[in-house]
Amino acid sequence: MTIVLPHGVLFRGGDEEKIRKNLIEQNHIDAIIGLPANIFFGTGIPTIVMVLKQKRDNTDVLIVDASKGFIKVGKNNKLQSSDIKKIVDTVIARKTIDKFSRKVERDEIRQNEYNLNIPRYVDSSEKAESWDIYSSMFGGIPNKEIEEFKDLWTAFPSLKSSLFKATNASFSDFCVEDIKKQILESSDVINYFATYNNSFNDFGSFLSNQLIDNLNDVNVSREETIIADDIFRRVAAIPLVDKYKAFQLLDDEWNKVATDIEIIQTEGFDCTKIVDPHYVIKKKDGKDVEVQEGWEGHIIPFDLIWKTMLKEEKQKIDAKESRLSEISSSFSEILESISDDDKESNSNLFNDENDAFVNAQVTKMAKSLKGKYAEDSLENKVLMVSKLIEEEKQLKKDVKVCLSELEVDTKKAIENLSNEQVIELLKAKWINPVVENITKLPSILINEYLSKLIKLSKKYTITLIKLDEEIKNSESSLAEMIDELDANEFDLKGLNEFKKLLGGK
Repeated sequence: MTIVLPHGVLFRGGDEEKIRKNLIEQNHIDAIIGLPANIFFGTGIPTIVMVLKQKRDNTDVLIVDASKGFIKVGKNNKLQSSDIKKIVDTVIARKTIDKFSRKVERDEIRQNEYNLNIPRYVDSSEKAESWDIYSSMFGGIPNKEIEEFKDLWTAFPSLKSSLFKATNASFSDFCVEDIKKQILESSDVINYFATYNNSFNDFGSFLSNQLIDNLNDVNVSREETIIADDIFRRVAAIPLVDKYKAFQLLDDEWNKVATDIEIIQTEGFDCTKIVDPHYVIKKKDGKDVEVQEGWEGHIIPFDLIWKTMLKEEKQKIDAKESRLSEISSSFSEILESISDDDKESNSNLFNDENDAFVNAQVTKMAKSLKGKYAEDSLENKVLMVSKLIEEEKQLKKDVKVCLSELEVDTKKAIENLSNEQVIELLKAKWINPVVENITKLPSILINEYLSKLIKLSKKYTITLIKLDEEIKNSESSLAEMIDELDANEFDLKGLNEFKKLLGGK
């Protein structure tokens, strides 16, 4: 049995303490899971899940601190699927994980007088950044701070010696200027990428076999777990990779995949070639009314057809829309270049806020202008804006026509897809995003370590001795400049006193 409770029940006295003692002594508490604050609507208090069992073989209590694993959604915190899976896997396997979970013996709980406050048993806090006194004064990097990257040095045995050189028994310096280049060109790192890619070499084929070749037999409620187990198997021998991050990349796409599979299994494979009316809510006579605005793919999205079958047509529209964006920027640039005097004397050319042109007035003035004008003149700028207005007007018409034609062509393309084309499009929609995102994991991981190492390289660059020298030099320069100032009798006395503070004579 699992119960959601406020965090306070773990340590408050009185009747709650008696209940805790009885539950512990009767061996009913199997696990306590601390959740993030603010995950339930209407309350921001931290909560826990207590797992109770009537009969247990073991007498310890698994304590899990899952309070740090969440994402922010609006004002609330939300557990991701990977956070939930990590919690479930940990509880089922009763695993001890650093800064996350620990099995606590009953004697230890007794020694703590049945106080079950999670931080007493699991420290999930991040280590506060410290500053070494010697390095702060003389520079260099403490070896103990380099050893905080021990997981990285274990995974890449030759990397540490290629990045650092010892200055004495306790301190080192970076021996390369381009840390990123040194890491990415390291044979250890290159081999790491190769090993990872080799491990996932046939992952796309595996997904295709699971989801497409056996489409009608897929058990949607179980399939994600099957794929997750395969991912975990592939990353098991690869250091540094967090298997739950890999799982999250799968889960980010899974709802879309699962929904499509259920629709196809219910309606038949030909539903992939259906196009549905696209409805939007619009105001009519002061009321919200649902009206059709174009079409959308029942299974195959329009944008996927644009990327694969109608690429050229979509690129032409993108080019026109890009030009429209450039014109908008040109309007802003020209507007900023016009002086306030010109804006004031030709106020009819601009809106009330002076942040946009009035097209009709610009066009009218442009028609009245004859001859050539200086490049920076208002007249020349009006002529430029007038041309841009005409170009913008034509482009908007063209884009509208092209979009309408593209929609018709896309609808026709989906309705006339062959089964083979549908299969390729399903691979592009379901499989490619998962494979591509999982393939990026090593690069993301290495870049995270790289950022930390670059930060470390800058940490002690400016020592307190150097800083003190710079301050003294600045004070000396400032004191010398005071002598060059002209001042009356009283100001001069004040400046001389200030000069003494700076160390000047």
